[in-house]
Amino acid sequence: MNHAIPRIVIAGTWSGCGKTTVARGLMAAFAARGLTVQPFKVGPDFIDPSHHTAICGRISRNLDPFMMGDEEVCSVFARASEGADLAIIEGVMGLFDGVDGSTVASTAHVAELLSAPVILVVEPRGMSGSVHAVIKGYATYLPGTLPEGFIFNCVGSRRHRSLIEAGLSVKAFGWIPRREDLMLSSRHLGLVMASEVRPHSALAGIFEECCDLDAIFELARGAPGIHGPKAAPPSKPGRVRIGVARDAAFCFTYQENLDRLTRAGARLVIFSPLADPLPDVEGLYLPGGYPELHSEALSASPFLRHLRTACSDGMPVYGECGGLLALCESLSAGGEFPMAGWLPARAILTPRVQALGYVEARATGHAAALTPGLALQGHEFHYSTLECARDARFSLELTRGTGISGGLDGLTEGNTVGAFTHAYFTDAFAESFVRAAEGYLKT
Repeated sequence: MNHAIPRIVIAGTWSGCGKTTVARGLMAAFAARGLTVQPFKVGPDFIDPSHHTAICGRISRNLDPFMMGDEEVCSVFARASEGADLAIIEGVMGLFDGVDGSTVASTAHVAELLSAPVILVVEPRGMSGSVHAVIKGYATYLPGTLPEGFIFNCVGSRRHRSLIEAGLSVKAFGWIPRREDLMLSSRHLGLVMASEVRPHSALAGIFEECCDLDAIFELARGAPGIHGPKAAPPSKPGRVRIGVARDAAFCFTYQENLDRLTRAGARLVIFSPLADPLPDVEGLYLPGGYPELHSEALSASPFLRHLRTACSDGMPVYGECGGLLALCESLSAGGEFPMAGWLPARAILTPRVQALGYVEARATGHAAALTPGLALQGHEFHYSTLECARDARFSLELTRGTGISGGLDGLTEGNTVGAFTHAYFTDAFAESFVRAAEGYLKT
């Protein structure tokens, strides 16, 4: 395995400065040159990786030290980069923004773990000479993780560029003009998914013209070798079938979660709850997404009509955020729509964020699909809340995060668990879920 893969981190001064625009543009430009580009995203994001994957034709992987641990970040990076000519890693938030005001799990943290050079995206909107103060701050703040150069995004005009260049003392790898057609539209959980936008056919050409791609690739090639990855355990023979929901309503999935289920002995059956009936499986994984945008269609779907029966039969079902909402009695989102009616709660979409941040949890033992004491780490970001029955039971106790209510998450009934937490599966979690599916198969 090539542990000296050319690599570059595209970081930002702050959220919204254009990291995703620049990362997408560079991926498209290098791919247009014939390079095999492996994309990555720092942090727990699901949306940006969908755009990376669409451009590069290789699944974008998340790199998150908080959820994965440092060693796993390096291992996932090395394994996923096998066969690639270049790895491009899009950062999260600002370069130094990590957990609880620290740099833990920040873009800088990941860049340091991977010994990857950093290019910082700066949006000089409303600035000319003042941008140099911003540059100086980032260039001197944390020795050891300093930008090797800068890309200026949303440059207003040639005159604007010349004003900035007059006092520039750092390497500028690119000057991206202000163009509305380069931007992606947003909604309540962030940017729209890649499947909802037309490919930008001119993206590669714009970045070929506006960036010094040769210099960027030389910088990436200069990254030193890194330690070889911890080998993933061999996959066990496929013993049970686990259905994995994937469509416009259920689209937030970490690829590593699916890989772990496969290694634990699951044969994954991908299906669309909006279009398909309940698949012939022994377990169900309903990830997050946007059921609130498809509540009427989901409510009328053949899948949802049979989901309650599967739950009552004892099939292990794990639903995350959007999956949780689908398992409830109803979803109030632009109307009141019946859902599967298995978990004793009414879900309500609100106009404000209800929770945002990392989660640490431990299984209470109230759900057969989760081994008692099993540790989980993940992330929550949702605008919905639940009105639960008084006798509702919960399968996850949180030491960090909001969850459903009172530091509890994982609403449980039978072998079904629905949680607001988007978990990053461990091997132990995947094996526990697969064992539950095996138990269901035997009955």
